[in-house]
Amino acid sequence: MPGHLETQTAFRAALNSRDLPPGITAVGDLDRRFSVYRNTVAHTLSDALAQRFPAVQRIVGKAFFRQTARIFVADNPPRSPVLQDYGTEFPAFLADFPPAASLPYLADVALIEMARGQAYHAADAEPLSPAAVMSRIGAAPDTAQVTLHPSVRMVSSPHAAVSIWRMNQPGAAATPPPPGPETALIFRRDDASVVLPIPPDIARTVTQMQSGTPLGALGHVADADTVGTAFSTLLQNRLIVGLCHI
Repeated sequence: MPGHLETQTAFRAALNSRDLPPGITAVGDLDRRFSVYRNTVAHTLSDALAQRFPAVQRIVGKAFFRQTARIFVADNPPRSPVLQDYGTEFPAFLADFPPAASLPYLADVALIEMARGQAYHAADAEPLSPAAVMSRIGAAPDTAQVTLHPSVRMVSSPHAAVSIWRMNQPGAAATPPPPGPETALIFRRDDASVVLPIPPDIARTVTQMQSGTPLGALGHVADADTVGTAFSTLLQNRLIVGLCHI
Protein backbone atom coordinates (compact mmCIF):
# COMPACT_ATOMS: atom_id res chain seq x y z
CA MET A 1 0.00 0.00 0.00
CA PRO A 2 1.50 3.39 -0.96
CA GLY A 3 2.46 5.76 1.84
CA HIS A 4 0.98 9.22 2.41
CA LEU A 5 3.64 11.08 0.43
CA GLU A 6 3.38 8.66 -2.50
CA THR A 7 -0.40 9.06 -2.48
CA GLN A 8 -0.12 12.86 -2.48
CA THR A 9 2.38 12.79 -5.34
CA ALA A 10 0.22 10.46 -7.43
CA PHE A 11 -2.89 12.54 -6.66
CA ARG A 12 -1.21 15.75 -7.81
CA ALA A 13 0.10 14.08 -10.98
CA ALA A 14 -3.41 12.79 -11.79
CA LEU A 15 -4.75 16.34 -11.79
CA ASN A 16 -2.83 16.98 -15.01
CA SER A 17 -3.42 13.66 -16.74
CA ARG A 18 -6.20 11.24 -17.60
CA ASP A 19 -4.96 8.68 -15.08
CA LEU A 20 -6.62 7.99 -11.75
CA PRO A 21 -4.43 8.09 -8.65
CA PRO A 22 -4.02 4.65 -7.04
CA GLY A 23 -5.86 3.95 -3.82
CA ILE A 24 -8.64 6.49 -4.43
CA THR A 25 -12.22 5.30 -4.01
CA ALA A 26 -15.59 6.96 -4.48
CA VAL A 27 -19.28 6.18 -4.52
CA GLY A 28 -20.41 5.90 -8.12
CA ASP A 29 -18.35 6.49 -11.25
CA LEU A 30 -14.83 7.17 -9.94
CA ASP A 31 -13.48 8.34 -13.30
CA ARG A 32 -16.29 10.85 -13.79
CA ARG A 33 -16.15 12.13 -10.21
CA PHE A 34 -12.37 12.65 -10.35
CA SER A 35 -12.74 14.41 -13.73
CA VAL A 36 -15.13 16.86 -12.07
CA TYR A 37 -12.61 17.44 -9.29
CA ARG A 38 -9.78 17.86 -11.81
CA ASN A 39 -11.77 20.47 -13.77
CA THR A 40 -12.75 22.30 -10.58
CA VAL A 41 -9.09 22.63 -9.53
CA ALA A 42 -8.06 23.93 -12.96
CA HIS A 43 -10.99 26.39 -13.02
CA THR A 44 -10.24 27.66 -9.51
CA LEU A 45 -6.57 28.26 -10.28
CA SER A 46 -7.44 29.95 -13.58
CA ASP A 47 -9.83 32.25 -11.74
CA ALA A 48 -7.08 33.06 -9.24
CA LEU A 49 -4.81 34.12 -12.11
CA ALA A 50 -7.55 36.27 -13.64
CA GLN A 51 -8.03 38.06 -10.31
CA ARG A 52 -4.31 38.60 -9.85
CA PHE A 53 -3.62 39.71 -13.44
CA PRO A 54 -6.77 41.57 -14.60
CA ALA A 55 -4.94 43.96 -16.95
CA VAL A 56 -3.29 41.03 -18.73
CA GLN A 57 -6.72 39.51 -19.25
CA ARG A 58 -8.07 42.79 -20.64
CA ILE A 59 -5.17 43.03 -23.09
CA VAL A 60 -5.47 39.50 -24.51
CA GLY A 61 -9.20 38.92 -23.98
CA LYS A 62 -10.96 36.42 -21.72
CA ALA A 63 -10.88 33.49 -24.15
CA PHE A 64 -7.14 33.76 -24.82
CA PHE A 65 -6.41 34.30 -21.13
CA ARG A 66 -8.46 31.27 -20.10
CA GLN A 67 -6.62 28.99 -22.52
CA THR A 68 -3.25 30.43 -21.47
CA ALA A 69 -4.13 29.99 -17.81
CA ARG A 70 -5.05 26.33 -18.28
CA ILE A 71 -1.69 25.65 -19.95
CA PHE A 72 0.12 27.45 -17.11
CA VAL A 73 -1.89 25.65 -14.41
CA ALA A 74 -1.06 22.24 -15.89
CA ASP A 75 2.68 22.77 -15.37
CA ASN A 76 2.63 25.01 -12.29
CA PRO A 77 0.82 23.52 -9.31
CA PRO A 78 0.39 25.75 -6.25
CA ARG A 79 3.42 25.96 -3.97
CA SER A 80 1.44 27.51 -1.13
CA PRO A 81 -2.01 26.90 0.38
CA VAL A 82 -2.62 30.68 0.13
CA LEU A 83 -4.45 31.15 -3.16
CA GLN A 84 -3.60 34.86 -3.43
CA ASP A 85 0.07 33.85 -3.77
CA TYR A 86 -0.59 31.68 -6.81
CA GLY A 87 0.91 32.78 -10.12
CA THR A 88 4.32 34.11 -9.10
CA GLU A 89 5.83 32.33 -12.11
CA PHE A 90 3.18 33.67 -14.52
CA PRO A 91 5.13 36.73 -15.80
CA ALA A 92 8.14 34.56 -16.69
CA PHE A 93 5.80 32.06 -18.32
CA LEU A 94 4.29 34.82 -20.49
CA ALA A 95 7.75 36.03 -21.52
CA ASP A 96 8.46 32.62 -23.09
CA PHE A 97 4.92 31.83 -24.28
CA PRO A 98 5.01 31.67 -28.13
CA PRO A 99 1.35 32.68 -28.69
CA ALA A 100 2.06 35.94 -26.82
CA ALA A 101 5.25 36.75 -28.77
CA SER A 102 3.52 39.63 -30.59
CA LEU A 103 2.96 41.36 -27.21
CA PRO A 104 6.52 41.75 -25.87
CA TYR A 105 5.34 44.06 -23.07
CA LEU A 106 2.81 41.57 -21.68
CA ALA A 107 5.18 39.91 -19.19
CA ASP A 108 6.18 43.30 -17.78
CA VAL A 109 2.53 44.30 -17.36
CA ALA A 110 2.12 41.05 -15.43
CA LEU A 111 5.14 41.98 -13.28
CA ILE A 112 3.49 45.30 -12.44
CA GLU A 113 0.31 43.53 -11.41
CA MET A 114 2.22 41.01 -9.32
CA ALA A 115 4.18 43.80 -7.59
CA ARG A 116 0.91 45.61 -6.84
CA GLY A 117 -0.41 42.55 -5.05
CA GLN A 118 2.83 42.14 -3.12
CA ALA A 119 2.78 45.81 -2.12
CA TYR A 120 -0.82 45.55 -0.95
CA HIS A 121 -0.05 42.57 1.29
CA ALA A 122 3.35 43.80 2.53
CA ALA A 123 4.01 44.45 6.19
CA ASP A 124 2.92 47.78 7.60
CA ALA A 125 5.25 50.48 8.92
CA GLU A 126 4.69 54.01 10.15
CA PRO A 127 6.26 56.56 7.78
CA LEU A 128 8.35 59.44 9.06
CA SER A 129 6.98 62.88 8.41
CA PRO A 130 9.05 65.12 6.11
CA ALA A 131 9.92 67.26 9.12
CA ALA A 132 11.11 64.22 11.08
CA VAL A 133 13.25 63.04 8.16
CA MET A 134 14.94 66.39 7.72
CA SER A 135 15.49 66.68 11.47
CA ARG A 136 17.20 63.28 11.58
CA ILE A 137 19.38 64.11 8.59
CA GLY A 138 20.64 67.19 10.41
CA ALA A 139 23.93 68.60 9.23
CA ALA A 140 25.31 65.26 7.97
CA PRO A 141 23.31 64.25 4.88
CA ASP A 142 26.18 62.28 3.34
CA THR A 143 26.09 59.62 6.06
CA ALA A 144 22.29 59.33 6.13
CA GLN A 145 20.89 55.88 5.33
CA VAL A 146 17.14 55.58 4.77
CA THR A 147 14.82 52.63 5.31
CA LEU A 148 11.93 52.47 2.86
CA HIS A 149 8.42 51.22 3.47
CA PRO A 150 8.14 47.40 3.14
CA SER A 151 5.61 47.80 0.33
CA VAL A 152 8.04 49.57 -2.04
CA ARG A 153 8.60 47.67 -5.29
CA MET A 154 10.21 48.60 -8.62
CA VAL A 155 9.45 47.23 -12.08
CA SER A 156 11.60 48.35 -15.02
CA SER A 157 10.62 47.55 -18.58
CA PRO A 158 12.19 48.20 -22.00
CA HIS A 159 8.62 48.86 -23.15
CA ALA A 160 5.91 51.36 -22.18
CA ALA A 161 4.52 48.80 -19.75
CA VAL A 162 3.38 51.34 -17.17
CA SER A 163 1.33 53.31 -19.71
CA ILE A 164 -0.10 50.09 -21.15
CA TRP A 165 -1.05 48.91 -17.67
CA ARG A 166 -2.80 52.25 -17.00
CA MET A 167 -4.66 52.08 -20.32
CA ASN A 168 -6.10 48.73 -19.28
CA GLN A 169 -7.63 49.87 -16.01
CA PRO A 170 -11.44 50.10 -15.69
CA GLY A 171 -12.66 53.34 -17.24
CA ALA A 172 -9.28 54.32 -18.67
CA ALA A 173 -9.09 55.98 -22.08
CA ALA A 174 -7.45 54.02 -24.90
CA THR A 175 -4.55 56.25 -25.94
CA PRO A 176 -1.37 55.28 -27.79
CA PRO A 177 1.43 54.52 -25.31
CA PRO A 178 4.61 56.60 -25.55
CA PRO A 179 7.69 55.01 -27.09
CA GLY A 180 10.62 53.90 -24.99
CA PRO A 181 11.23 52.17 -21.67
CA GLU A 182 9.28 52.88 -18.49
CA THR A 183 9.78 52.12 -14.81
CA ALA A 184 7.11 51.86 -12.12
CA LEU A 185 7.55 52.74 -8.45
CA ILE A 186 4.91 50.68 -6.67
CA PHE A 187 3.82 51.06 -3.05
CA ARG A 188 0.80 50.95 -0.75
CA ARG A 189 -1.02 54.08 0.33
CA ASP A 190 -4.31 54.21 2.27
CA ASP A 191 -5.08 50.51 1.68
CA ALA A 192 -4.50 50.79 -2.08
CA SER A 193 -1.55 49.99 -4.31
CA VAL A 194 -0.10 52.96 -6.20
CA VAL A 195 1.76 52.67 -9.52
CA LEU A 196 3.88 55.76 -10.09
CA PRO A 197 5.89 56.11 -13.33
CA ILE A 198 9.41 57.40 -12.72
CA PRO A 199 12.43 57.96 -15.00
CA PRO A 200 15.04 55.18 -15.15
CA ASP A 201 17.75 57.30 -13.44
CA ILE A 202 15.40 58.02 -10.52
CA ALA A 203 14.57 54.31 -10.32
CA ARG A 204 18.24 53.34 -10.14
CA THR A 205 18.81 55.86 -7.37
CA VAL A 206 15.82 54.67 -5.35
CA THR A 207 17.01 51.08 -5.76
CA GLN A 208 20.39 52.05 -4.31
CA MET A 209 18.71 53.79 -1.38
CA GLN A 210 16.55 50.73 -0.80
CA SER A 211 19.65 48.54 -0.69
CA GLY A 212 21.14 50.68 2.10
CA THR A 213 23.48 52.97 0.20
CA PRO A 214 23.95 56.22 2.19
CA LEU A 215 23.03 59.46 0.44
CA GLY A 216 26.62 60.60 0.16
CA ALA A 217 27.63 57.46 -1.75
CA LEU A 218 25.01 57.81 -4.48
CA GLY A 219 27.27 59.89 -6.72
CA HIS A 220 28.48 56.77 -8.53
CA VAL A 221 24.97 56.13 -9.89
CA ALA A 222 23.47 59.62 -10.19
CA ASP A 223 24.20 63.33 -10.18
CA ALA A 224 23.10 65.63 -7.36
CA ASP A 225 19.88 66.71 -9.09
CA THR A 226 18.82 63.09 -9.64
CA VAL A 227 19.56 62.17 -6.03
CA GLY A 228 17.55 65.16 -4.88
CA THR A 229 14.60 64.27 -7.09
CA ALA A 230 14.64 60.64 -5.96
CA PHE A 231 14.79 61.68 -2.31
CA SER A 232 11.96 64.19 -2.79
CA THR A 233 9.82 61.52 -4.49
CA LEU A 234 10.22 59.22 -1.48
CA LEU A 235 9.62 62.06 0.96
CA GLN A 236 6.47 63.34 -0.77
CA ASN A 237 4.95 59.86 -0.93
CA ARG A 238 5.77 59.11 2.74
CA LEU A 239 7.90 56.10 1.85
CA ILE A 240 10.73 56.70 4.35
CA VAL A 241 10.08 54.79 7.58
CA GLY A 242 13.54 55.02 9.14
CA LEU A 243 16.77 56.99 8.96
CA CYS A 244 20.13 56.53 10.63
CA HIS A 245 23.72 57.63 10.12
CA ILE A 246 26.53 55.23 9.26
